Amino acid sequence: MTVHVPHGALASANIRPLARLDLPGGGEVTIKDGFAFVGHMSPPDGTTILDIADPARPRIVGRIAPPDPFSHTHKVKVAGDLMITNVERHRRHFHRKGERLAAVTTELAARLDRPPTDAELAATLGVASGDVADLRAGLARGYDAGGFRVWDIADPANPRQLAYVKTGGIGVHRFDMDERYAYISTEMEGYVGNILVIYDLADPTLPREVARWHLPGQHVAAGEVLTWPGQRHRLHHALRVGDILWAACWYAGGYTIDISDIARPRTLGSYNYHPPFPEPTHTLFRLAEKIAGRDIALIVDEEHEHTPGQPHAFLWVMDAADPAALKPLSTFHLAESASPYARAGGRFGAHQFQERQIGSLVFASWFAGGLRVIDLADPETPREAGYFIPAPAPGHAAPQSNDVDVDPRGIVALLDRDRGLDLLAFEG
Repeated sequence: MTVHVPHGALASANIRPLARLDLPGGGEVTIKDGFAFVGHMSPPDGTTILDIADPARPRIVGRIAPPDPFSHTHKVKVAGDLMITNVERHRRHFHRKGERLAAVTTELAARLDRPPTDAELAATLGVASGDVADLRAGLARGYDAGGFRVWDIADPANPRQLAYVKTGGIGVHRFDMDERYAYISTEMEGYVGNILVIYDLADPTLPREVARWHLPGQHVAAGEVLTWPGQRHRLHHALRVGDILWAACWYAGGYTIDISDIARPRTLGSYNYHPPFPEPTHTLFRLAEKIAGRDIALIVDEEHEHTPGQPHAFLWVMDAADPAALKPLSTFHLAESASPYARAGGRFGAHQFQERQIGSLVFASWFAGGLRVIDLADPETPREAGYFIPAPAPGHAAPQSNDVDVDPRGIVALLDRDRGLDLLAFEG
């Protein structure tokens, strides 16, 4: 394996850099027909559309802003001439702390026998003293913009909004779509945490809800009882392969859902490894084609709040011969020694892989570990076939490689959570 240090990268192996764009940090990148669609983490940046027909000379051809200053649209998917972008409350984890203001104020006042100061409230909530005013403002303002927007991208440089579907709570996170249906992960009234809501896109100007699926306990309005704290168990997103949805459910692990009757999703099985493994389940995906004669599914965990001494988030390789009874075949881990940025600040472990099959290869974003290319030719012994570690964006201590996609030409788009998009060619 030849190792070289190209411009704009700390190190790479079997990867050739083609171009780097100084874009605002992003949550998802999707490539289709020579265009890259990038969803950004923070307003006022929403979605950027790039022409990458010549990947060495990419150019921005379109931009879409979020619908308001309090939402981000950091996820994007395309199918046919349709594009969907999410709408979710920006700084959602921060604003959830605002929901505790009244209870914390009452608790502190009873203990102190006086009204608490903002500094005391901030210390209890785990925010800076100056943030309490922002929490109050957010609580007073509320949030009802969450949902998703459907776009006509027959002309990718000029997207045309067809629909804006409001959902509930903080809105929509990640999702999947095809030309007929959208498989949306969102909060909804009466449920705790994200659930699955399936929409029919037969008329994309009027998406129609056809089904819901949730974990037992989430539907509190129907009398179900949570057996976990807060939103710890929830749908992250579900990916369709054939008539099965492969659903990653955070600390509840992975679920398989039969949608042969699209109006009546039916749970087939689940696989949960929490505990003992500490990082939440981010993505579950069944490969459409066998590898070495075996049916394979992949699970990737997300490096979240890593505990020293515990495993960093990693990749699972699963036997999916029986979708109702997934079984682990192997795992792929990255040692901290694989990146000089492992302890530089920010996250280090795994986050995501391309949500399509590229033969036996998995292209995975590994936060401070950059891009890792993993070969599953022997599913019981995954091996690294290449890597690319971007240089950190100016003002940042480490790269935070957040998402990746690969087009049929083998062009790889690696998106940084903080700043930057790299276009690369795998030469393994």
